[in-house]
Order: sequence, then structure tokens, then C-alpha cells
Amino acid sequence: MAALRDDAKWMRMALSWAKRAWGRTSPNPMVGAVVVLKNGVCAAAGCHWRAGEPHAEVNALAAAGEKARGASLYVTLEPCSTTGRTPPCTDAILSAGIPRVVVGTLDPNPKHAGRGIEILRSAGLDVSYGVEEQRCLELNEAFFKWIVRKRPFVLLKMAMTLDGKIATANGSSQWISGALARRRVQKLRQWADAIMVGGETVRLDHPSLSVRIPKNWPRQPRRLVATRSLSVSELGRMMPAGIPAETVCAETPQEWDALLLRLGSENVTSLLIEGGGELAASALQAGVLDKIEFHIAPKLLCGRESRTVMGGLNPHSLAESWKLEKLSFRRLGEDLCVSAYPAQR
Repeated sequence: MAALRDDAKWMRMALSWAKRAWGRTSPNPMVGAVVVLKNGVCAAAGCHWRAGEPHAEVNALAAAGEKARGASLYVTLEPCSTTGRTPPCTDAILSAGIPRVVVGTLDPNPKHAGRGIEILRSAGLDVSYGVEEQRCLELNEAFFKWIVRKRPFVLLKMAMTLDGKIATANGSSQWISGALARRRVQKLRQWADAIMVGGETVRLDHPSLSVRIPKNWPRQPRRLVATRSLSVSELGRMMPAGIPAETVCAETPQEWDALLLRLGSENVTSLLIEGGGELAASALQAGVLDKIEFHIAPKLLCGRESRTVMGGLNPHSLAESWKLEKLSFRRLGEDLCVSAYPAQR
């Protein structure tokens, strides 16, 4: 039991290293690695910083140097076993003299899953996997979906009052959320390869749809506006200068499917939808949402004409409601953050 607790401890450390590259690695996953000596002391750690650069295992082993020989390696994702933009990590592990490897989760790509484990075991290494697996899966849920299904992971983020309103009747919405919730939005924008809003949101709010914190963020997301009426030149007048906005059409399930397949082919692994209510409902009813994150402010806006968090067609009964699963809750200052996954229908 002590060994299992130690494995979990070191894997959590590897996860913390993986998160250091939050939002920087796409279309690659975030991966962390830790080298641990026989006496239970961490010799070195590393992560994968960005696509095309060395992987986490290579960085950790290089930092450990000769200390790696005879040590254990903890890595959040199965080591790669093929040559891409970098050599196979399995080769680096074998060359370093590592006798034991502990893996968080297998590579989700069916072409590679388990192959790295098999190579290392065939060479005589003690290899185990599935340690802190759920945390490792959640960290890269966007990458895992994209690599298997060739389309981005879609997250809907909405800010609302306790009575389910996102704006007044005339569209005024700044600010429903508090400062900590708005910082969370910046974190989500760092993660996203693309951000989408509806045309009405652009007309009313003139959003930047960019990462503003920290300043000089190196990888701004693509800006997508779902509209059939606004032109690119009109969007340019309504939105701050910088990354050009793109118009897209996504209303029917077929249009959503075509859009997501195209974005996936363009290495968009994660799509963040930020509203408004009609676009949110369209994505939900088309069945393309993978996850929702609602920021609920302790306010009551009221007003029968105030704008609701989810629009769309009127249901005939509660049986048509969408069930949510794997709910989690946390405080963001005074606001409540609710995350969940729409259940399959």
C-alpha cells in the first residue's frame, strides 16, 4: 500500500509539471515526467513545452543525467514509440538505464495505444499504468477526443445570474461575474484553440475573444462568429483589432458536424463557446457539447424580457431536458462554478 501511495504522489507531481505548459502544447497533449531515485528522492522533473520540442520524458531524463540510471520514471501519458517531429521517447528511456516506468494513462490513439508499454516490457523494464488515471485523462480530454475522432472537444462556458439570466433585455451584461470568474475565463481562453460566439453577442458586446492575462500570451485562439448576416468586414469594425475573426454557419446538426470536422482537420483540438443563449442552445440540441461550465453569480436580475442562458426551441415536456453527469462545484470568489458533461441520449 505504501508503494501505491508513493506512486500516486509522484504521479501528482508529474501532473503538476504537465500543467506548467497549460495552453501551450496544442495540437500535442500536456505531459509531465518525474525521475525518482531508489531512496525516494526526486532527481529531476520536466514537461513538454510545445509541439516540435522534446517531450516530457526526454526533458526529465536530460535534467537527471547519470542519476537516471537505476531510477524510476513517472510520466502522465504513455511514452511515444514512433518517430514524428521528435525521436521515440521509448528509445530515450532505454538509453537512460531506467528499470521501472509508471504511466498515468495509455496513449488514446488506437494505432499507438499500448505499444510503448509493450516495447519497454519486452526490453525487461517493470512497467505499470493507470496511476491517477482519471486526473491524467481529464487534463488532456480535448487532445484525446481530437486524436481519436478528428474533431475538437467543445466546452460551453456561460456566465449567468442565479435566476438564469445572461443579460438585460437591451443586451447589457457587464459584469455578471466577479473578478475571479473572469480570471477563470482567461485560463479557458489560454486552453482553447478557437473561441466561438454568436453574431448578436458581437453586436452588443464587441468582445475581444483573446487572452489578455497574462500580457503577450504567445498563442492566441482563433475567433469564430456564428452568423449568417454579418460579413468579415463588419466584424472587423465591431471587434478590437488583432486576430482576424472568421464567420461560420452552425445551426443544424449537419452544419455543426461539418464545421467540427473542418476545424479538426485544421488542428483545432479545443473549441470554447462563450455565448449567447441561442448559440448555446444550438450546440446543445445538435449534440456537439462535450462539457459545460456555468459561472453563477449571486444576483437576481429578473425581467421577463431579460435574456436567458439557454434559448432554442420550446420543449413539450421535462422528458426532453438534457441530463448532466460527473458534476463538480467550486467557488470563484462569490460566484459558483458548475462543471458537468451532458449525458448521452
